[in-house]
Amino acid sequence: MTEAQPGSRGQAGYPPRVAYLEGQFRPISEARISVLDWGFLRSDATYDVVHVWQGRFFRLDRHLDRFLAGVGKLRLSLPFDRQGLIEVLKECVRRSGLAEAYVEMICTRGRALNSRDPRDAVNQFIAFAIPFGWVADEEQRRRGLNLAVSAVRRIPGQSVDPRVKNYHWLDFVAGLFEAYDRGAENVVLVDLEGNLTEGPGFNLFAVRDGRLVTPASGVLEGITRMTVLDLCRELGIPAEAAVLTAEALRRADEVFITSTAGGIMPVTRIDGAPVGSGRPGPLTGRLTELYWQKHSDPDWSTPVD
Repeated sequence: MTEAQPGSRGQAGYPPRVAYLEGQFRPISEARISVLDWGFLRSDATYDVVHVWQGRFFRLDRHLDRFLAGVGKLRLSLPFDRQGLIEVLKECVRRSGLAEAYVEMICTRGRALNSRDPRDAVNQFIAFAIPFGWVADEEQRRRGLNLAVSAVRRIPGQSVDPRVKNYHWLDFVAGLFEAYDRGAENVVLVDLEGNLTEGPGFNLFAVRDGRLVTPASGVLEGITRMTVLDLCRELGIPAEAAVLTAEALRRADEVFITSTAGGIMPVTRIDGAPVGSGRPGPLTGRLTELYWQKHSDPDWSTPVD
């Protein structure tokens, strides 16, 4: 695997970054929303991100299911049906010329001029394709991440449903600064009871005695998280979503995180202490290899063209 090169037309000849907004495709530098959009003013929006690898969307149907469910739960509306959405996403990738891409779809509440009633707002749909990005860089993926367990509490699901992908990230940002101050590279937050939830843009897995556990509540039900559970069923590996404590995480044989932005990535230090042998574990490696193999499987991926 090689990391996609960042850039845009005019910078070392890289393909343009393309966006869709207000019914038109345009360079991403020209894609702007109003400062009066409630997506900006109030974080009143939902979004999803699907990646393209070697010219194929990975698990596109799962991402669309989650995005459309979020749109419905927030009482938003799109200007087209599911197939229309697929065509917009494909066209963003085609026009970008990227074989490896990070493709985002967003629906905001939009503007409600002279009104505080969300029913008066005109919803806004935006999509764009940019070069594929990683939660962990190449060195971190090779040696494993140094992760901190934060004292910051994740926004509780009773207040904001984490299953609707959202931009409520101030808790994550506070946790990241805490982690950086402690010499860590990334962070996982806890819930009001002190149990582990998720990190900024990723889910968490712990392996103990050949069994996988991922936090069951207070988390976005990530598509890569779902994919790992699917792979475990295929391989006959015990795996479940359940309560995961910080103490159990520190006793784990292996730890890894999952994200559309990078797949399965090992964690080898928790709060400065080594996880297991202090190196990426064999089960993490086995799942990672199968995960990338599935990117060319027509049952798991969709061609852009």
